[in-house]
Amino acid sequence: MTAEYQVHGDVAVITLNNPPVNGLGLDTRRGIVDGLERAQADAAVKAIVVTGAGGAFSGGADIKEFGTEKSLQEPNLHSVISAVENCAKPVVAAIHGVCMGGGLELALGCHYRIAAPGCSVALPEVKLGLLPGAGGTQRLPRVVGVEAALNMIVSGEPVKSEFIGAVPGQKLFDRMAASPESLPEEALAFARSVAEARPLPLVRNLPCKHPEGDAYFQFARNMVKGMAKNFPAPAKCVDAVEAATRRKFADGLQYERELFINLMWTPESRALRHLFFAERAASKIPDVPSDTPKRDIKKVGVIGAGTMGGGISMNFLNAGIPVTILEMKQEALDRGIATIRKNYEAQVKKGKLKEDKYQQRMALLSTTLSYDDLKDCDLIIEAVFEELGVKEAVFRQLDQVAKPGAILASNTSTLDVDRIAAFTRRPQDVVGMHFFSPANVMKLLEVVRGKATAKDVLATVMAIAKKIRKTAVVSGVCDGFIGNRMIERYSQQAGFLLDEGCTPSQVDKAIERFGFAMGPFRMGDLAGNDIGWAIRKRRYVEKPDMKYSKTADLLCEMGRFGQKTGAGWYDYAPGKRDAIPSPMVEKMVEEHRKALGIAPRKISDEEIVQRLVYSLVNEGAKILEEGIASKAGDIDMVYLTGYGFPIHRGGPMHYASEVGLFNVVQAMKRFARNPLDDARAWEPAPLLARLAAEGKAFA
Repeated sequence: MTAEYQVHGDVAVITLNNPPVNGLGLDTRRGIVDGLERAQADAAVKAIVVTGAGGAFSGGADIKEFGTEKSLQEPNLHSVISAVENCAKPVVAAIHGVCMGGGLELALGCHYRIAAPGCSVALPEVKLGLLPGAGGTQRLPRVVGVEAALNMIVSGEPVKSEFIGAVPGQKLFDRMAASPESLPEEALAFARSVAEARPLPLVRNLPCKHPEGDAYFQFARNMVKGMAKNFPAPAKCVDAVEAATRRKFADGLQYERELFINLMWTPESRALRHLFFAERAASKIPDVPSDTPKRDIKKVGVIGAGTMGGGISMNFLNAGIPVTILEMKQEALDRGIATIRKNYEAQVKKGKLKEDKYQQRMALLSTTLSYDDLKDCDLIIEAVFEELGVKEAVFRQLDQVAKPGAILASNTSTLDVDRIAAFTRRPQDVVGMHFFSPANVMKLLEVVRGKATAKDVLATVMAIAKKIRKTAVVSGVCDGFIGNRMIERYSQQAGFLLDEGCTPSQVDKAIERFGFAMGPFRMGDLAGNDIGWAIRKRRYVEKPDMKYSKTADLLCEMGRFGQKTGAGWYDYAPGKRDAIPSPMVEKMVEEHRKALGIAPRKISDEEIVQRLVYSLVNEGAKILEEGIASKAGDIDMVYLTGYGFPIHRGGPMHYASEVGLFNVVQAMKRFARNPLDDARAWEPAPLLARLAAEGKAFA
């Protein structure tokens, strides 16, 4: 049973015990109702305490039951709360650790609440594209005030219990316990003190008004419209809280339920729920058990003090892990350290980092010009030039100096990790750790698993990724891994669109309206167009039959490498990042078209978006089939956290499933008939073709 029942003298205690956060699954809900019935049937019991085992009161819904029949089965959470409210004996919620979502809604249904300091209190449903569905929008405004409640509900962010407890006039907590340790005893004493109190207080009976309701709710709608234009849930949260101020409680509860059910069916909520599960599943590797022993990482070495090396180092410094940076020349080291200081000082200036924390982080950083100083590092990451010969020299050196059991990682974005591992006598200790630029900001970390990479190395790297607050996704070895292999097909299509009649800004605007953070041409300018040029030069030798538009090469021959040179697909004013359409580039594209004898045509935004996104999907399906990624959700996580794919679309693979794989394949067949496109690139991956034929989606 996941809800335990015990009697302490004249007080019954119902303890939720469903690790890790006492989720309110069906068994737990039944256990609460059974406990209430037992307590009411026992004449010796005068009051009831509901609390949670371990480090939480309750984190809300049991995520294992999401989308299953169990989540709706009776007693559902509404029924449980009704049973609590209608209990003939006082029910006290003893809150500690975590009290979120349905857990907070359950507590609001209790007659009294006592909270320990340090408890995180939240209604985070908006982060799943939903609103609280068991009375949260109706009860919370009655105990903390309309504005404070709406802020909590719309943001979904946790608030500490002691902060709420200190607010004059709040009715969420009747008492604050002295400490989490004293909460059980204090809750029992509090329950005894209210044992004879009648009538029993109910949150639903408290008044709920705003003195300037019309103006306030209009202001709130304008705010959420600006902040969450692609998500319907925040605006519906405003509607639900407004209903709490204007309707009878029962009517407001019914309205909240209708809004909740409607939101459940929106593509935005499905996308956010997919993201929620995909993020948790990404850390699970099918053949690496969760109890795999991990290596101790107490000190990290980083080779290269450039943009990537500095950014990578900051991640570890932020997590309190000492870092030694190695460079070949003192000037390069000095430049790199100056950049790290500048980044931290900017955070201090904005109030995001305290001065003492900045000093602590810098104190963890040491520098060297000698490989010998890396001999006591547990993890060494190279962030040197993306050329195999340069990587070889580094790994041969590391093999000589690194201690046994040290993990040797390459920050390569495209090169063969198996070949890099072969430069050492310890390929089992070699792994790819592909950080994204700027490495101290971007959430994604592609963990590249070589054929010899040891399981404990993988488990260690996934754990350390969590410690440095990265979303780690495992990729097998192939050219470009998951993200860059797919983006090459996307960039290829962007080039063909120019050949056929688009301008760079037309392509970028279409995909940005779809929701991408930036289009392919702005992205190229930010990353540096010379990087793609180097890859294409390699492709011309290795895959001479691969088709590209020549416009990107012509751009690079003009020396327009992007923001770093002040000119790329766009022009840039000195010191600014605004992309200004370039007449010179548009002329170059037109002349190239003429040279090929292509008459430009009008291309719709819909075609632009479909060609760019479906090119990602098809390559993603090949990556899945080849086992480079173990699940479609991993590919979506790469694109959501590393490439600016719109979160409300749920990632390329989820989006394709939403559109319908049959429809995706039909569009691809249409594009394959375009003589100016690359027909072979639109040949559906066998997995995609099979799923479409069977009417299925990516799992």
